Amino acid sequence: MTEAMKSFHLFQDIDTSVSLFDYFSTFADEEHSFLLESRMDPEKLGRYSFAGRQPFLIFRSKGRKVAIHGPDGVVQKEAQPFIELRSLLSRYRVDPSIYGNTQIPFLGGAVGYFGYELNYMLEKLPSLGEDDLALPDSYFMFVDHVLIYDHLENKLFLSVIGFDEFQEVAQAKALARFDEIRKWMSSVEEEVVAGRNRPASGKSDLEVAGETACGKVQFREMFNESQYMEAVQKVKDQIYAGNAFEVCMTHRFECDFNGNPFDLYRELRHINPAPFASFINLPCVQVVSSSPERFVRVDRQGWCASRPIKGTRPRGKTSRQDKQLYRELLSSIKDRAENMMIVDLVRNDFGRVCEVGTVEVSELMIIEKYATVFQMVSTIVGKLEQGKDSLDLVQACFPGGSMTGAPKIEAMKIIDKLEPVKRGIYSGSIGYIDYSGNLDLNIVIRTILLKDRKAYYQVGGAIVADSDPRDEYLETLHKARALRLALQNTLQRRTSTPMLHQG
Repeated sequence: MTEAMKSFHLFQDIDTSVSLFDYFSTFADEEHSFLLESRMDPEKLGRYSFAGRQPFLIFRSKGRKVAIHGPDGVVQKEAQPFIELRSLLSRYRVDPSIYGNTQIPFLGGAVGYFGYELNYMLEKLPSLGEDDLALPDSYFMFVDHVLIYDHLENKLFLSVIGFDEFQEVAQAKALARFDEIRKWMSSVEEEVVAGRNRPASGKSDLEVAGETACGKVQFREMFNESQYMEAVQKVKDQIYAGNAFEVCMTHRFECDFNGNPFDLYRELRHINPAPFASFINLPCVQVVSSSPERFVRVDRQGWCASRPIKGTRPRGKTSRQDKQLYRELLSSIKDRAENMMIVDLVRNDFGRVCEVGTVEVSELMIIEKYATVFQMVSTIVGKLEQGKDSLDLVQACFPGGSMTGAPKIEAMKIIDKLEPVKRGIYSGSIGYIDYSGNLDLNIVIRTILLKDRKAYYQVGGAIVADSDPRDEYLETLHKARALRLALQNTLQRRTSTPMLHQG
């Protein structure tokens, strides 16, 4: 790879009456567009949301086959994906000082996902499940501009970066791009304001939806109840044999989908707000996610954090039931044991790349409330060793221990034997890698994948020695509730909005 490119950064807060979500709505149907949206807890987890499109470079991989789509065409090679991605990020590396004192963690970089099967690039594992969706193992869009919304300050920002071998050309590119985007934003604002001033059509959205409502949605299971319970028992047999302490066993649902992917995201964000939500439109798949879980974060000073979730209860139908279920989860010996095992696993993973003495548990087994479930969450922090970067942390921790079990390698071997299809994007990670080294990735749960006119979602739970197979199956249904409801509502209320590309 050639030496690092020169860069020039432009950054401005935008005085506008149009929301980030409204801006994104105008290009959500474009391939290679993204929205990383925080819908709760602006004081702690969900301060910023990001949107962008039109990447100047695309990185994707499948096994050891890497493809890089850049300004000069497509380069394909056999390589280790993490090594190639690091090489690209090094070429477009930005000195953090270029950003000044801003606290905004993402001002431009690579946005996309690491799929679960990248584990084969990190460990020697059997490969037994069918790869029926055949999606790339990783897919990242390198963008030179991003719209940013600060939920705490209620401000919208535009960040633009120019890259070139010559500083003067990088500056000219950034200025031209900035002017282009500002003109587009002004035109969108005019259209939105004009739309607000138009008279109402006379019918409510619900009335229109009722006219085009379809029948009941038919969901198909990868495992039925008895098959899932049988798989759980096989996991318990492995635990009794001493091969693992905990295994995350999952199964997949699917249904036909002839709706609009972004309408589905609108519905899911309404039903199940989440701090690490996302909508990503790619040529091969649309990703609709309302994840509550952070995989790893790295800031510009090298401080890292992970927030594994283990322990779930459904929300109650009444306030009294809600309080009872909350207390039940908080005091559950089984759930606390599950959570502690994953905390120890993450601490061990952090210890591989963090400075000695910096890894600690800052929050242990707190209960967080979401629209359909309670979750038990812990937070682990640490400081990267000198010479280590955010991708070193990803490789040390991937896949997230909450989605494998412990010990991680043995748990993944058991998963490969029992789950009939590859996980793909599910239980991998979605997020960004900033050009200055910042990184924030979620765990891909509470997520729907749309491909070839079908919708897929996957759910699971941690199996330990005293797990009850039927209770474990019911827990997966509780976790799927918001996804199922969003699909039902979208398909039963669909309007005449044109469909997006379906792969």
